[in-house]
Amino acid sequence: MKESYAGAIKGITIGKGNSAITVGGQTSYPFYQFEGKMPHKPIIAMEIWDIEPEEWPASVIAPFKDVLNDPAAWAKKCVEEYGANLIVLQLKSIDPNDKNATADEAAATVKKVLAAIKVPLIVWGCTAPAKDEEVLKKIAAECDGENLILGPVEEKNHKGIGAAAMGYKHTIISSSPIDVNLAKQVNILLENLGMPLDKVIVDPTTGGLGYGMEYSYSVMERLNMAALTQGDDKLQLPMINNLANEIWKCKEAKQPVEEAPTLGDPERRGILMEAVGAVTYLMAGSSILIMRHPESIKLVKSFIDIISDGGSAMDVAPITKRLDDVEIDFAGLAPAPDLTMEEEKKVAPAKAAAPKKEAAAPAAPPAPADATEDPIEAAAKSLGIDLAALLTKRGCTKQDIQHTADQHKMTVAQVIEKLNA
Repeated sequence: MKESYAGAIKGITIGKGNSAITVGGQTSYPFYQFEGKMPHKPIIAMEIWDIEPEEWPASVIAPFKDVLNDPAAWAKKCVEEYGANLIVLQLKSIDPNDKNATADEAAATVKKVLAAIKVPLIVWGCTAPAKDEEVLKKIAAECDGENLILGPVEEKNHKGIGAAAMGYKHTIISSSPIDVNLAKQVNILLENLGMPLDKVIVDPTTGGLGYGMEYSYSVMERLNMAALTQGDDKLQLPMINNLANEIWKCKEAKQPVEEAPTLGDPERRGILMEAVGAVTYLMAGSSILIMRHPESIKLVKSFIDIISDGGSAMDVAPITKRLDDVEIDFAGLAPAPDLTMEEEKKVAPAKAAAPKKEAAAPAAPPAPADATEDPIEAAAKSLGIDLAALLTKRGCTKQDIQHTADQHKMTVAQVIEKLNA
């Protein structure tokens, strides 16, 4: 049984000349080549920043440490050394809540990067609608005819950026906050403005690993279904995911081994987190993935080739490390196993009778407990823990503590210690 499709994703050409790339064009769900055609494989765009990153982990700084303060050299290295066929310039410096660089400064940086590379260029703003409109309009004018991809374009700034993109012959990225109807609405507004939809790529908003990714994935699936099975021509556009920005700001991607030894080698961890996120969004229908680490990109390119053309994952080269290896004693971190069989617990062997001893003098009875003191509060007090603050922090009640203790055969003191850990 094969699915029939009422529509197809538009093929959109970005860049110009011999380096131009076409994305989209598929007539079926992602990689369902037994039901339709996928004439253009998804593209991975390597990101660069217009300022030197301050909070990147060592694992992702290592491949670019010699060029991080020079966007043009950084872009050139991505193309010449890592084989990038699409570059994304993240305009972090224009954020009005940070450095608040001017539109002229941003345009100058874009022109330097354009001069250094021969591949298509995506220019990504700071997601402050007013500042993005001011900056992207200036860049569109300064780079007339270069067919840049400008974004994100939202409902609040679609008129200014859309008009500039049409006037100076650029492609734009329509962005909406993880919602099918809002994504369609921005595309309708752009079309009403006069922007041809074959110059629009959709940014559905990208979540990192976890619940955010699940939400984004579901919305992308619904966008694909509306475009392909329901024939909605306002949604028949390629999708782009600004993945690296979300993955590498996650706490787990940056934690050193001293903080999170059970998560393994920090270098491999971040690489695999980005690769797993990329594969997930590929299966949701992404046509352009914005990624950061060369090793993650290598893994994902291999996945795209294997799932598109066939082959074996056994042939994929392993991750190449740039940092010193780490040694983690996982066995030492693991709790001691309880190897007692259930039958042994139920029928314990009888113990030999111990020889009688002379009766010892009776011990003094314990001091009577204060009948008015709550046992949970008393346990917390004995541990030196502020119970009220702990309950507020964890969002639970004393009844929850007692219930957990009863359910897991623990003392309330043990429960309190675990909550406080």
